[in-house]
Amino acid sequence: MLLLGKFFSRLPIPLLQLFGALLGWLVWLVSARHRRIMAANLAQSGLTVSRAACIAHQGISAMEMFAHWLRPLPGLLARVHERCGWEHVEAALAENRPVIFISPHLGALEMTGVCIAGWVPRTLAPLYRPPKQPYLEPLMIASRSRSGAKPAAANTSGVRVLLTTLKRGGVTYLLPDQAPGGGEGVWAPFFGRPAYTMTLLSRLAAATQATVLCCFTERLGIGGGYRFHVMPLEGEFSGDAIQDAHLLNANMEKLIRLAPSQYLWSYNRYKQPQGAPAPGENA
Repeated sequence: MLLLGKFFSRLPIPLLQLFGALLGWLVWLVSARHRRIMAANLAQSGLTVSRAACIAHQGISAMEMFAHWLRPLPGLLARVHERCGWEHVEAALAENRPVIFISPHLGALEMTGVCIAGWVPRTLAPLYRPPKQPYLEPLMIASRSRSGAKPAAANTSGVRVLLTTLKRGGVTYLLPDQAPGGGEGVWAPFFGRPAYTMTLLSRLAAATQATVLCCFTERLGIGGGYRFHVMPLEGEFSGDAIQDAHLLNANMEKLIRLAPSQYLWSYNRYKQPQGAPAPGENA
């Protein structure tokens, strides 16, 4: 798979994006489950968004990630034409505080990690969940180690890596809209429906006094490059797990509304993980 990934990574990014748009439509046509989840999530969101654009963007994300995983950072960073809100990163670094970057499954997801690794002069420990396809994990690790970063798997030892890195003034990068395992989250509304939401973020922030910044990389059309967005967390974590999960999801919704067609609407965000209480119930 690594050889195939290297082959795809050498193709021009606009060509990868075109192939990806076709892939998005192919998956949508052949998978009834994919269509059902996307339709339900879009309807739940209440947002006015082109379903056709959502279908294309999800395929594009799948294909362009090979380039984002395996190409050298300088060439990728040159494709980012604008950094919106970068002053918030500079302010956090000037205060000499650790930083936790959080991003939903929005836009060019792997480019977000590239931007953080390439532009933030601190030790980076990105958290990742091993993919269901084991052959993809070496590509993920190779990508997230390019800048000397220390990728941390989403398990107990990985969390220790995050804590150590942050307490030493480093940074980390989390995807907080991914359903955590049972016992690792609470139910909180996400576009008006209970979604099992991680509690790890607020615990890390409290333990390390880190600045939390919301971010994502917007795709500017096929071959158009990218725009990186950074925003401070709107509100403050209170230490109450349920209130903090509400705050987290509200911030993720705010980001998604900036580029709704680029969100991963086919992800089963409202599932009940094994070991979690019933939807809407918190232990």
